[in-house]
Amino acid sequence: MDKATESESRYSDLDQMSVCELLDNINQEDNSVPLAVNKVIKDIEKLVLSIIPRMEKGGRLFYIGAGTSGRLGVVDASECPPTFGVGFDKVIGIIAGGDGAIRKAVEYAEDDTEQAWKDLESYQINEKDVVIGIAASGHTPYVLEGLKKANKAGILTGCIVCNAGSPIAAAAQCPIEVIVGPEFITGSTRMKAGTAQKLVLNMISTAVMIKLGHVKGNKMVDMQLTNNKLVDRGVKMLMMEIGIDEETASYLLKKYGSVRKAANAFMKENV
Repeated sequence: MDKATESESRYSDLDQMSVCELLDNINQEDNSVPLAVNKVIKDIEKLVLSIIPRMEKGGRLFYIGAGTSGRLGVVDASECPPTFGVGFDKVIGIIAGGDGAIRKAVEYAEDDTEQAWKDLESYQINEKDVVIGIAASGHTPYVLEGLKKANKAGILTGCIVCNAGSPIAAAAQCPIEVIVGPEFITGSTRMKAGTAQKLVLNMISTAVMIKLGHVKGNKMVDMQLTNNKLVDRGVKMLMMEIGIDEETASYLLKKYGSVRKAANAFMKENV
C-alpha cells in the first residue's frame, strides 16, 4: 500500500522559514489538491449516482471517520439541513469516540474495530442507506471494519481516502482515492488530505441535494431561515423569481416559512 500521506515532507527546516515562506509554500502545496480531485471525478460521479436513487426511496447518507476525517464528515452532514432544508436525519456524520471527539481527541477511538457498526446500528441502518468511510490513510480500523460490516448487511459503501491501494478502498464498493502526496508537515493529514476530503464531500452532498430537487436554478429554495441574513436572501430570491416587491416578498416568506412554499403559493393564487 502506498502511504504517500505519511511520506517525508518535500520541505525541510520549516522552523527556519520566515512566515511569508511558510505561507507561500503551504499555498503552493494546497494548489495541487483541486488537481488531484479532478482526476477522480468519474469515481465521485459513480458514488453520487448510486446515492441518489437510494435517497429518493427514503435512504440516508452516513459518513464515518476518526479525527480530522470524522470531523469533516460531521461538518458536511451538519450543513445539509440549513442549506437544503432536509431533516437532520438524512445526512448523518459519525465520528469515532462520539460527539465529544469533535472538540477533543479520544485516545484509541480510531482503533476500535467494533464501534463503527454499533454506532451505525444505533440509527437502525438498513439496505436503503449509504455509508461513506472517510480516512486519509485508508487503513483506520474504525472505518475499515464499519465498511466491512455494512457490506455484509447489504448496504452500499463508498470511501474517501488519500493513499493508493489501501484496505479501506479495497473494502468500499465505490472507492474514491484522492492522491495528494506528502503533507507540508510530515504526516499532518489535516492539511492537504483534509482539504481534498472536504472538497469531495462538498461535491457529493451538493450534487446529491441538487438532484433530489432542493435547488431551483442556482438558488437554495429550501434553505432554513435561521437568521436575518438568510431571511433577507430569501426575500431577494422571491423578488427575483416571481417579480414581486420587497414588502410582498417579506410577507409571503413570513407566512409560508420557505422560499419554495412562498413562491408556489403566490403562483397558485395568481394563475
